[in-house]
Formats: sequence, C-alpha cells, structure tokens
Amino acid sequence: MGIAIHLDDLSVNFDDRFQLNNLNWSIDAGQHWVVTGTNGSGKSALAAVLAGVGEIEQGSLSGLPSNVGLVSFEAQAELIAKELKKDDADIMDVISLGTPVHEMIFDDCQDPKLAQELVEKFGLTSLLDRAFRKLSTGETRKVMLIRALSSKPNLLILDEPFDGLDAGTLTMLQEHLISIADTVPMVLVLNRFDEMPDFITHVAYMDKVAPEPKETHKSRSEKKMSGAGKLALTVDKNDEQAFHELYQLLHLKTTDLSVPEADPSTKLPDLDPSQPLVKLKQASIKYGDTVIVDKLDWTIEQGQHWQLSGPNGSGKTCVLSLITGDHPQCYTNDIFVFGFQRGNGESIWQIKQFIGYVSTALQWEYRVSTSCRNVIISGFFDSIGMYTKSTDNQKKIADQWLELLGMKDRADQPFNKLSYGDQRLLLIARAMVKHPPLLILDEPCLGLDDMNRQLVLALIEKICEGKETTVLYVNHHAEDQIKGIENHLGLKKNN
Repeated sequence: MGIAIHLDDLSVNFDDRFQLNNLNWSIDAGQHWVVTGTNGSGKSALAAVLAGVGEIEQGSLSGLPSNVGLVSFEAQAELIAKELKKDDADIMDVISLGTPVHEMIFDDCQDPKLAQELVEKFGLTSLLDRAFRKLSTGETRKVMLIRALSSKPNLLILDEPFDGLDAGTLTMLQEHLISIADTVPMVLVLNRFDEMPDFITHVAYMDKVAPEPKETHKSRSEKKMSGAGKLALTVDKNDEQAFHELYQLLHLKTTDLSVPEADPSTKLPDLDPSQPLVKLKQASIKYGDTVIVDKLDWTIEQGQHWQLSGPNGSGKTCVLSLITGDHPQCYTNDIFVFGFQRGNGESIWQIKQFIGYVSTALQWEYRVSTSCRNVIISGFFDSIGMYTKSTDNQKKIADQWLELLGMKDRADQPFNKLSYGDQRLLLIARAMVKHPPLLILDEPCLGLDDMNRQLVLALIEKICEGKETTVLYVNHHAEDQIKGIENHLGLKKNN
C-alpha cells in the first residue's frame, strides 16, 4: 500500500477524441478512490491515465507503479478485437479457433493458485477450453477480473467492475475486494453510489467541459475534439457534509426524475404563446445626471433561457426591477410584460404571479424555522412561512421536489438548520412549484462554496430541460455558463 501517485497540472490527449485538462490529484498510501461523474465527463479516461494510456501534453505524472491491474470496457473490447483479427488467418487456409480461456487466464499468471480459486468461484471451470471470443459479455468480464486480480498488482483499477455480473458473482467480487483492501490500493469507476464498497476512503468527481481548440502542426489534418473533462472535486468520505453534497450533485446530474408537475388548484392564467414574456424598448434608468441603464432593447421569448451578466453598478438589479415592477421608473419606460403594457392599470401582483424569484436577499428574509417540506409548499401561497393549510396534493408535489433534490430524508428537518447551499436549493424549488412562466435567479450562487455552487447549477440545468418555465440567470461572470442557457445579455458600467 506504500504508493504515492501525483498528477500535477496534467493534460492528456486520447487520439484527438477526448481531452483531460489540468488534472491535479494525489493518491496516497492507504487510500482507495471512487471516480464518479456524469456520462462523457472523463471517468474512464482518468482511470486509463493511471494505466499509462493517453498522450501527455503538459504537466507531470509521477509515482505510477510498474504493475497495474486494469479492468474496463475499453480494455475488454480491445482484447476481443485482437482475438477477432485471428479470423484473418484464412489466408493460410487455417481456421482460427481463437485463444482458449485457460491460456488467457494462466499464461503469464503471477498467482496461479488465486486464479484457480477465482475460476471456481466465478463458475468458469467448464469454460476453460472454450475460445475467449465465444464467451458472453458477462463471462468475458469475469476472465478480465481474474486476470487483473491474479496479476499481483501494485494498483488495481476497476472501471464499472460490477456491471454485467450476476448477483452471486457480484457478491463474491465485493467480498474479495474487501479481503485485499489492506494490501492493494484501488481506484474504482462507478456511476452508482450504492455500489461503493465500505473500504473506499475518497471520491473524485469528474465533470464535462467545453474542449479547447487544439493547435495542430500544418502537416497534420486538423481533427475536432469530441469531448473534454476535468477533475472538478475530490472529497474525503469521512467528511459527512461534503460527501452528502457530492451525493446530491451526482443525483441531480444523473437522475431520470424531471421537474414535478404543477398543482391544478394553483394554476396560473394562460399567456398568449405568440407574445413575448418581456419586451423592453429603449429602456433607460437615470438618477439626476447619472445614467445607469441607457436605451436598452431586450426581448425575452417564451422558452428562451437567458443569462444576464455584468459588473457591480452595471444595472443588473435595476433591469430586473423594471421587469418585476419594483422600480419607480418602470412606468416612465416602454415595457411590455406577460401581456400587460406597463402603466395601463395593471397591479404589481398581476405581474408578480407570473414570476418566480430567488435571491440572496430572499434567503436572508426566510429565517422562519419551518420544515423543508413546508418551505416548498409556501411557494404555492407566495408566503414566507406557512399560514395556510396545504392540500394532500401540494404535500405530494413538495415531496417530489425533495426527492429530485436528493433531500427526501430531510423533509421534516427545520429549514434554518440546513447548510446555506441546501437552503438555496429549497428556495429555488419554492419558486418553481407553480411553474411560473419566468424564473429569475438573481446571483443564485453568491455566497456558496464550489460544491454547493455546482449543486445549484445542476438544478438550474434540470429546470432548463423543462418546457414551461423560462429561466433568467443573473450573475457577474459571462463565462459562468449553464447547459440549456443559450442567450446572453451583458451589461457594462456607464462611466
């Protein structure tokens, strides 16, 4: 177990198909890691780096042991492809039968006794004389596992090791991994947290990034990179709060659950689908001689998600207050919202019923000690706290939101006892329960650490996947992009 592997600012290219960028990671003695993340984020690529795969483009990789045991779908496919190539032997008028299983397992085997025990445990004894390429996917997987486990590895890398195994084999494999955990450091790639063995000490979370354009030599044809990933977070499993937040993040990123339906009893009036939600024409805000917003034209169509960014003093909050009707100059501007021409007798509540709003200021105001479930339910009544009896259906919808957030087990916990990030998630759910046509998220990541920021962004992505609510995401940085938000308005500070 005396290893120390270090990845320092490491970038690795995989045949111009995938890129891992700026990896900084250490695997120290006594540690066992799980690598997890969304599909296409580079989990398997990171595991492959530890097996010496990929072209290092910058940075350094040190401490890799000489004997690495690897099981992955890519390695499995490569081995089968080599076997299939033997069919080309018909040039010599010879029918190739392929390599038998016993050769695959026992040739160059470092621990034949263990290999034989695993063959018997995994039920492969009757298949030892069969050609490797004639095995089923699950049987091939078992052969790969036996080869790796009996190679006396200094590091064992298992990419989705439990996939394709029957229940009995899965249990035996889990028991064997537990039995060697004190002597062999392991890195497991897993999609599901419930498959994580108890001996795991740390978790690495991978995330997708937009690939950087690759500079190519003039003599080489330029190839388009199909994807890129980064190591976004590492978590010590003993840090219960951080581990729970990572579980929530993975749940939000990978769950099949969608945004819960609205409650029919609180259904909002229908809007004209042919009309924009918001239209500002030459909108200006001035205080004396100071111009904050100058002749802004902006149209927000239904289903058209927007990011509004700009530095402090650029007028972001002023523009929002023109939309919500909270700015006194909204009646001196040409503003159309939700079918109303501003200043024609509409009430502020006729406007606000179509808007869900989340801000740091709202979180400061929401200091009541109501339960997590009731915080969400309060969104049906636009109240801070609960002062109206809720219906069974509203409770059901609130519980569906809690399940989506990965907080089902905390439905009755007091809101004011939660972490800052969990409070923010609940307030976004509260704003969404009525499925408002427009959801305004004013600096929703302000005050959040990186983990909770990613949680909030994952929830916003989930909301953007829906069809009924248009998201207006307000922040300082234009580069802080969210999947699903394709329109951007950048404000500049007037001198």
